[in-house]
Amino acid sequence: MDALLIFLQTPFLGQAAWLWLLFLGIVLTVLTLDLGVFNRKDHVIGPAESVKAAAAYIAIGLSFGAWIWYDLGSQKAVEYYTGYLLELTLALDNVFVISLILAYFAVPRELQHRVLFWGILGVIILRAIMIGIGAALVANFAWVLYIFGAFLLFTGAKMLKESFASDAEEAKDLTDNAILKWLRSHLRVTDGFQGSRFFMRQPHPVSGKLVLFVTPLFLALVLVEFADLVFAIDSVPAIFAITQDPYIVYTSNIFAILGLRALYFALENAVHRFHYLKVALALVLVFIGFKIFAGDLFFGGKFPAPWSLGITISLLAGGVIVSLLRPKHPKGGVEGGVT
Repeated sequence: MDALLIFLQTPFLGQAAWLWLLFLGIVLTVLTLDLGVFNRKDHVIGPAESVKAAAAYIAIGLSFGAWIWYDLGSQKAVEYYTGYLLELTLALDNVFVISLILAYFAVPRELQHRVLFWGILGVIILRAIMIGIGAALVANFAWVLYIFGAFLLFTGAKMLKESFASDAEEAKDLTDNAILKWLRSHLRVTDGFQGSRFFMRQPHPVSGKLVLFVTPLFLALVLVEFADLVFAIDSVPAIFAITQDPYIVYTSNIFAILGLRALYFALENAVHRFHYLKVALALVLVFIGFKIFAGDLFFGGKFPAPWSLGITISLLAGGVIVSLLRPKHPKGGVEGGVT
């Protein structure tokens, strides 16, 4: 018993081991309930069901933040909520990309939840690796934070320029995607979907022997995972600019992604309405990059966390409000206001 208590109290990446086990236990429990109970049978998930599931996930994420406030203090909680909100907003762009991927493969709506669910498991692993590497770099080389800050300033400015560069964003054809080309040239792919299976054995077209094939559903899953990996290049430096505690970084990331993936079926056709949110997000990235340098210059090494949360909320709320007041014209322009 004493050995168990010692193990649970052993520090791991800045926090006691039992805190990590508690978080993983919550995530695995809700995912097991998701696929094993509520979505055990493949079915079409409508907007109403999507909103209910997302509300449950978001409530869990916000409640976890309240528990952090109670156990680790207000500073950690404010950092958690700032990171949670930032990741939730950054992942909105990912909703559009996932929608393109599922549409390209013509994934039946009753199978889309399966792709998103197994994609979450990949996210949990990939983000853990990236955040672990980021934490090691920041812990051993403090100047890495300045590289993160410069990268965020560049990314935010680039995103801001792209937001005003064209009137309409064209949907990209994935036919020439390098990852997809590689997969199709190295894997045997079935001609069509095979129910909810990612793999199946079929006779080889030449030898006639039963060999392993992947289905188009598996290809869609791989591209969804790759899309998240690309988006993590922005989000991981952004959250490390807010806090260097790996526990806060990882938990805020995962809970935000869980909530947004659950909301996917309600957002897939509505995300274009919030066209100014990308402008707001670009400004948030610029602000977060700037505050790394401002913290050392004006605030004794640490920009006040409540200020970060307040400014982030204000910018994102402004993007939503302006999007609603100035809806996008069907041809790509912007209407002057609400009539």
